[in-house]
Amino acid sequence: MQKSNDQLVFWGCFIALITTAFGFIGRLFLINTWSADFNLDAAEAGRLAGIGIWPFAVSIIGFSLFIDRIGYKVAMLFAFAGHAIWALMGISAYLVLDSNKELSYSLIYWGSLILALGNGSVEAFINPVVATMFDKEKTKWLNILHAGWPGGLVIAGIITILIDKYFVDVPWSVKVGMIGAPALVYLMMLLPCKFPVSERVSSGVSYREMLQEFGILGAIIVSFLLSLQLLDFFSIDSSTPGPYYTCWAIGAAMAIGFGIYTQSIGRPLMFILVLIMMPLATTEIGTDGWITGIMEGIAEETKFHPGWILVYTSAIMMVLRFFAGPIVHSLSPLGLLALSALLAIVGLYTLSFTTGLMIFGAATLYGFGKTFFWPTMLGVVAEQCPKGGALTLNAISGIGMLAVGTLGTTYIGALQEGKKIDAVLASGELTDHLPGLVENGKLTVTEKKEIYEIIKYDAISDDQVAAMIGKLPEAEQEHVQGDFDLVKSRSSQGALASMTMFPIFMLIMYIGLIGYFSSKGGYKPVEMASADGKPPED
Repeated sequence: MQKSNDQLVFWGCFIALITTAFGFIGRLFLINTWSADFNLDAAEAGRLAGIGIWPFAVSIIGFSLFIDRIGYKVAMLFAFAGHAIWALMGISAYLVLDSNKELSYSLIYWGSLILALGNGSVEAFINPVVATMFDKEKTKWLNILHAGWPGGLVIAGIITILIDKYFVDVPWSVKVGMIGAPALVYLMMLLPCKFPVSERVSSGVSYREMLQEFGILGAIIVSFLLSLQLLDFFSIDSSTPGPYYTCWAIGAAMAIGFGIYTQSIGRPLMFILVLIMMPLATTEIGTDGWITGIMEGIAEETKFHPGWILVYTSAIMMVLRFFAGPIVHSLSPLGLLALSALLAIVGLYTLSFTTGLMIFGAATLYGFGKTFFWPTMLGVVAEQCPKGGALTLNAISGIGMLAVGTLGTTYIGALQEGKKIDAVLASGELTDHLPGLVENGKLTVTEKKEIYEIIKYDAISDDQVAAMIGKLPEAEQEHVQGDFDLVKSRSSQGALASMTMFPIFMLIMYIGLIGYFSSKGGYKPVEMASADGKPPED
């Protein structure tokens, strides 16, 4: 009976993760649509993308602090509520779009936040549940579990592409509402199940010991990222010193309070893994969040839907993650991560310049590279920091999503704006038609922008461009505007080359960790004693 229950729990968790992918891709395929509806530039669109990501960290880390006390089922019910509310708000946003754009945007924005909270709640319970049920093969089963993410991207991606191709008049609210189907399935599967007691609790590790594994070093990073997000969330900058410094004070108080309670700096290895997780999340989730929009211009020329790139790489991930066990056994988790980083570097760089159907060759490298990033990092944390229980296992996911939601997606958008400026400057045809477009080697139609007072960038002003083109003879205006738009759409692809900085950093860190473990006799999982003090049985 227990085995049957565990199997149902595992596959229910698997479908819950598929549901989070439905929510992610439903928004992803609509970012460009919403950008047009609400007149957003790339970085502002990245900000809208981010609101559907960073609150994930709030719920996953928040639940991790007390999930062992309230139970995994409560987190599951909270996740379902988040998915259901997003579906209702997203559909409502479409219904009021024509009559009230401000309300429509607010529904999308706040609904995306609720969706992200629900998604974080899913990861808050599925990761410790699976790590507990399969405590002897954590990395293998976490990889199989996380095949649900790309599996959901494939299923939802194909549905969305088919809608775009064959049912062009279908409202975009359908893409939002389709999350309801898998959400109802995992609710019905998991509602009657009995969830296991966590490994940390069954081993007799205290609550404070769990927090000490994370320590003040990890708390400082979480507090910094949360402070940034508070500033953005409430639209606060240094021009209003009271609220501005209050946000930073809240973050500092969180870190200090955590440090006083735990009286621990945290495990240095855990801190290093946290540092790696931030660029890792940007490489995988950040790129996935932008890849459809980045490739839209190239895909249009080649006559294929840009969503196929994400679907294709996700299919690679789904298949490979089911076979993670033998691969991990052959290479070790850190060896697999180092190889993955190398493949991601080559894949992203190649994607930055390939055209036509050769894009799928480059996407193959990128797909192989990103496949094992997320679940294998979770496996390393679970194997090396088991005393951290749900907190360390989920906090590293939360920090990754917080980093990509606050900084990653926005920074990728800013990179694209820079590439657009470079491409317009290099276009002799545009400068010939618009004599005042360039002065002293710089565009005259840009405006300076900043987000979080950290990411500062120049963006092309569509209003200034329209005003300049409006001065041309009427017969030339449409042609020049079309050329301008085409140059911009093609240029975003080049931003992928700049993004190789993230996996390059990861590769260097993984090589360092491999050297560290080699000096200690090789990589070995840490096993905890049971509550009676005896080592766990094989």
